[in-house]
Amino acid sequence: MNIEEWRAQIRRGTLEFCVLLMIARGECYGYEIISRLEGRPVLAAKESTIYPLLRRLLREEMLVSAWRESAEGLPPRKYYTITDKGRSYLMAMGTEWDNLLSAIEEIRGEHPTWNKH
Repeated sequence: MNIEEWRAQIRRGTLEFCVLLMIARGECYGYEIISRLEGRPVLAAKESTIYPLLRRLLREEMLVSAWRESAEGLPPRKYYTITDKGRSYLMAMGTEWDNLLSAIEEIRGEHPTWNKH
């Protein structure tokens, strides 16, 4: 395995968490999510990744969606909102994320080469 493959594996797991975090802060539409992720290159994702993820989260009832007309006369956009089920799932993900980071930092602290950074 090379670093690109490893990075892709990590991104798959964290992308769902990040998308839910964004939507939990306020309703978003798909292209808005993609644009916000692009601002963080390590998390940037294409439409072919984000829209299937959003559809799955809808099916799993983590999100609901509604079409809205644009004030600027643009085509309608599909806005996503987190559900109570999604919020509970997000809170559980946050706990697991914190536990994971804590364990990684603990292990990194035990390794002498990491202490030099």
